[in-house]
Amino acid sequence: MEIRDYQGIDEIGWVRCRVLSFLNTAYFDNVLQKKETYAQPAIELVAIADQQVIGLLDIEYEVQPHTVCSRGEGLGGMIWHIAVHPDYQRKGVAHQLLQEAEKRAQEKKLNRLEAWTRDDQWVNNWYINNQFSIVDSYLQVFMDSEELKLAVTTDIPELYPVQAFAHYVGKEREKIKERFARVHECFCFEKKLL
Repeated sequence: MEIRDYQGIDEIGWVRCRVLSFLNTAYFDNVLQKKETYAQPAIELVAIADQQVIGLLDIEYEVQPHTVCSRGEGLGGMIWHIAVHPDYQRKGVAHQLLQEAEKRAQEKKLNRLEAWTRDDQWVNNWYINNQFSIVDSYLQVFMDSEELKLAVTTDIPELYPVQAFAHYVGKEREKIKERFARVHECFCFEKKLL
């Protein structure tokens, strides 16, 4: 396996790897048709094996505090994407990507990494096992047409919302979880870099 910088020719493999790796997670519906680009500088890595992208990690980082990350002091980097193709999971690919990314982040004088992820326990355990700590959370609420009737109104005639996605940051989390069928807790993980 080779870990190297992402190149434009990797885009199709990057998208495929991300889609396939997200299928059995709470992010199953977070499909991208092309790789994101970033307003700030980024560390963009891919793991290559068998002539294909088998893993990826993207970190957009700050050159001025609080321009990318949502918390912390000093300069941080936001992990926007980390994924490993299902055929290569549980073989240390993500850990190796993270190690290389951390090395590069320290060279850029970043003092921490931040990542937000939903409530897949195995994903959260991966972050914890890689020395990240949970520092915040909120709820992501998905509403279908029946749930929308009770929660969302519109003043536009003949406009009928059929789906909605919302963030809930209040304190009545259990009530929200009881009211809506699909609710995910989204956790903020942070890792201090030396």
